[in-house]
Amino acid sequence: MPRDTLSRDQIVRTAVELLDEEGLDGLNMRDLGKRLGTVATAVYWHVKNKDDLILLAGDQVWDEVELPDLDAVDWRTAATRMAGSLHAMLARHPWLVQAFGSHLFYGPAKARHDDHSLAVFEGAGFRGAAADLASAAVFTYVLGNVLGMSALDSLTKRLSRTGKDPEALIGATMARAREIAGDFPRLRARLGTSSDDYNATPEHTFEYGLRALLDGLAATLP
Repeated sequence: MPRDTLSRDQIVRTAVELLDEEGLDGLNMRDLGKRLGTVATAVYWHVKNKDDLILLAGDQVWDEVELPDLDAVDWRTAATRMAGSLHAMLARHPWLVQAFGSHLFYGPAKARHDDHSLAVFEGAGFRGAAADLASAAVFTYVLGNVLGMSALDSLTKRLSRTGKDPEALIGATMARAREIAGDFPRLRARLGTSSDDYNATPEHTFEYGLRALLDGLAATLP
């Protein structure tokens, strides 16, 4: 694709696809250029560098998060739907979770999300810094909840790139973890349950934690 027929939107969309498939470490301008049918140098006419591209890709996927109509639902329903939608978005794009450790994300899509989140908690009765704290508490809860799946995705992709069998290596690691867990009474008892994968979390953990967090926030309202 010649340089003058490329657009920044095309580049960012293709970068998101590449990041989803290959992960944060798998993004490079050469492979991106190949996908676009051009050379890496043509991409640089539209984006400054790889870090700039990650910021643009990160902001684009924030548009996938649902922003409920606050005139149609109560604040808890809105907060629950936003948190669930954010959780689903981060699960679809695990590279974004990894990128939070090395990039400061900003842009219109993220700003739109953050502004709506504040509106949710202001509508509940939180004022000033209290609305910021409530919004941040929910965001960090969601982010923390997807860290495990993001790390597993990153590890699987990294092992695949080296030609190793991710399933076998991760399985061996989990077997060793279960072995060690057997020395601790509460973990040993848990190994006999449906969550005997040791690293697994019980079903509906996200929903349970979010409900408890919103209960706690509601209890602080005047």
